[in-house]
Amino acid sequence: MSNSAPIIETRHVTRILQEAVPVTLVRDINLVVRKGEFVSVTGPSGSGKSSLLYLLGLLDVPTEGSVIVDGEDTTGLGADALAAIRLKKLGFVFQFHFLLPEFTVFQNVLLPMQRLAALDEEQMHARGRKLLADLDISDQADKRPDQLSGGQRQRVAVARALANDPALILADEPTGNLDTKNSAIVQGIFARLAREQGRTVIAVTHDEGFASAADRNLHLVDGRIVSGA
Repeated sequence: MSNSAPIIETRHVTRILQEAVPVTLVRDINLVVRKGEFVSVTGPSGSGKSSLLYLLGLLDVPTEGSVIVDGEDTTGLGADALAAIRLKKLGFVFQFHFLLPEFTVFQNVLLPMQRLAALDEEQMHARGRKLLADLDISDQADKRPDQLSGGQRQRVAVARALANDPALILADEPTGNLDTKNSAIVQGIFARLAREQGRTVIAVTHDEGFASAADRNLHLVDGRIVSGA
């Protein structure tokens, strides 16, 4: 992947919480992640892993430095512009799936497509069915999230993250709430997204097996990347 174009970059990114005693979450992060890379992010609790992921996902903004997504410098963009980039170019998977309980599996997968409104209804339905089929959960389409196992819910979350065909998937402890069998299934899904579909995956994890399956591991200590950058 070394010859691929960057999908996301950070330049001297620092995030400081301005409290009575300021807290530095990440400091002076310089990073380039290229299209098609599968990158894991590890480090001790409190090292800044999730903070870095939130900055990469434009869910937070740096105190200093810049985040460039697919060649676009996001410095100074307002909330609406950042939300538009997230919706179109980024997909998110979290430890807790955050599926909407009042909607079916199929309706949950359709939601990002309906927000973006780039496809007509027939196209959205066709894409939703294909995503569920690709993740082997077509038979769960009409169920609600509370009727699924943890592994099934996480696969639905992956399908939803892929709804708008994003180039970059960001995951925060995606196997942290799963047993060994389902962790292996989700790990395999992320590896295939990178290696077969050319998507970029950046995943925070405490799972050593998951981290070792990645192309590259970023290890954080005290808000700094100490290896893998």
